[in-house]
Formats: sequence, C-alpha cells, structure tokens
Amino acid sequence: MKKPPIHKSFLHAFRGIFLMVRKERNFQIELAAFFLNLFLIFYFRLSAVDAALVFIASVAVLSAEIFNTAIERICDIIQPDFDQRIGFIKDASAGGVLLMAAGAVVVGVIVYWKYIFI
Repeated sequence: MKKPPIHKSFLHAFRGIFLMVRKERNFQIELAAFFLNLFLIFYFRLSAVDAALVFIASVAVLSAEIFNTAIERICDIIQPDFDQRIGFIKDASAGGVLLMAAGAVVVGVIVYWKYIFI
C-alpha cells in the first residue's frame, strides 16, 4: 500500500483530533482542563520546567483518551454484543486513562502548590 503524502497524514491526524473534540464528552472535559492549565501557566508565570511538566501531563491525558476511544471503537466493531473479554479490554483501557489523569492531578498539585501557597 502506498503511503499518502505527509500533508495528508497530518490532515487525517487533525481530523481525528477534531472528531474527538466534537463527539467525545470526556475529551471535551479534559480539553477544558488543558486550556485551564495553559491559562494557569501564564497567570502564575510558571518556570519553564514547571510549565513543561504541566503541559506534558495534560497532553498525556488527552492522548490517553484518544487511544482509549480508538480501542473502545475497535472493540465495538469486533463485538457489538456484550462480551466479558471485550468488557475487560474496555475497562483496562479506561483504567489507563484514569491512571494517567490521576498522575496529572498529582503533577498539578505538586507544581501549583508552591505558586499558590508559598
């Protein structure tokens, strides 16, 4: 199979992000948190290291949500009816997002603590 030109690959990737924004509630919530963090980075004038930590943690949560959604959609295509094995896959994938989000919250508390309380 011939690979598409690089600009088309980027267009497909941006389309995927746009579809996530448009259709996935959890992604919308996480995107709002991402923009809140961007605002706080500038409001508190975070150091470059602190800003990078918050940015990476935020993008990691968004990425995890995209992967989770892709896994869930594939599972729904493979087995539209309830199946315990598919349920395990979906639960594990959602658990990965939850774990990533919890880690991002910990990063946020550690980083913002010194800007808010010290």
